[in-house]
Amino acid sequence: MLMTMLSKRLVTRIHVREIELKICLVANTAWSLVNFRSGLIRALLANGHEVVAVAPFDEHAARIEALGARFLVLSMDNKGTHPLRDLRLLLAFIKLFRHERPDLVISYTIKPVIYASLAARWVRAPAVSVVTGLGTVFLRENLLTRFVEWLYRVSQSKVQKIFFLNEDDMQTFRERRLVPVVLMERLPSEGVDLSHFRSDESNPSVGERSVVAPSHRLRFLLMARMLWDKGVGEYVEAARQVRQLYPDTQFDLLGFLDVQNSTAISRTQVDEWVQEGIVNYLGITHDVRDEILNTDCVVLPSYREGISRTLLESAAMCRPIITTDVVGCRDVVDDGINGYLCLPKNSDDLARKIVQMIKLTPDERKKMGVQGRMKVEREFDERVVISRYIAVISEIAMRKITHV
Repeated sequence: MLMTMLSKRLVTRIHVREIELKICLVANTAWSLVNFRSGLIRALLANGHEVVAVAPFDEHAARIEALGARFLVLSMDNKGTHPLRDLRLLLAFIKLFRHERPDLVISYTIKPVIYASLAARWVRAPAVSVVTGLGTVFLRENLLTRFVEWLYRVSQSKVQKIFFLNEDDMQTFRERRLVPVVLMERLPSEGVDLSHFRSDESNPSVGERSVVAPSHRLRFLLMARMLWDKGVGEYVEAARQVRQLYPDTQFDLLGFLDVQNSTAISRTQVDEWVQEGIVNYLGITHDVRDEILNTDCVVLPSYREGISRTLLESAAMCRPIITTDVVGCRDVVDDGINGYLCLPKNSDDLARKIVQMIKLTPDERKKMGVQGRMKVEREFDERVVISRYIAVISEIAMRKITHV
């Protein structure tokens, strides 16, 4: 009997390795799937799974298909709270999943996490949720907060796993009893490809990519969607103050304008800042590495993040960081070691930290950058994140086999 049990377990393990699942990855933008989850998509495809990416269409859809995944367009009102539009989104997910019959649905960002999870339950497909951040709804207490809490309780009660990117968000769910504790797990961010994001300081033997040396004119860079909630206004005001003391200092902005968001900054406003001579707007780029390497310090005064990917990439490329002491930002910075933490929504304190960075010697800034790289290697390696996904997917595949 013991030999029979062992034989069954061995056969199950073999089948788990061989079984091919259709996995739907759902997010609110194609851009986020490409920029944050390309490594995961490649790993899933390499393991023999079929990957179907579901998101609203944008110019990055072709990049998803170039990875080998299939891309399906599903429109959604990412920031709206109109109940009829959200009901239509739920019905659209149900229709899509009925047609595709996925073996697993993995959802990112607020609306996909809620509505794709509900739709997956409707069609009896296993689901995994990744809470990339709680947005602004939990920064205040009102009727909308209560309604969103109810949506999380209903939608997440039957998923297979709920990943969180930072401890604070997971603690919020735990304290408010939004989901069963047994389903909750902390992921060390969405991970960074350390072979892709590197510099001469992090890997002196690398010769295929040259380092762009920062100019003698100290340069600070904010990389984010142009939103007030990203602290762009505080960054501009701090730049205005610092340039009175250090007029040669350069302050740049890189990221999407005209985004669908209630806190979006208008193109007119950015043009006014540029015309005033405070900042330079660099537009957008599909590869941020040159911009990171060509800066002395990366700044993100955000009000709240899941885990800031731009900060992780910058630290991986040995750049010191200035960011706010808030959820999802402070996780990346050890204050005074690989950068500085400043008060949120406080341009004066941000300006003080920028001046502190300016007063450091080049060697001191370089040392901070190297410390940042070491921190990312210890805590945020993409390979660790992907291995956890693969383990959970294997568990789901095993349950699928045992129920056949």
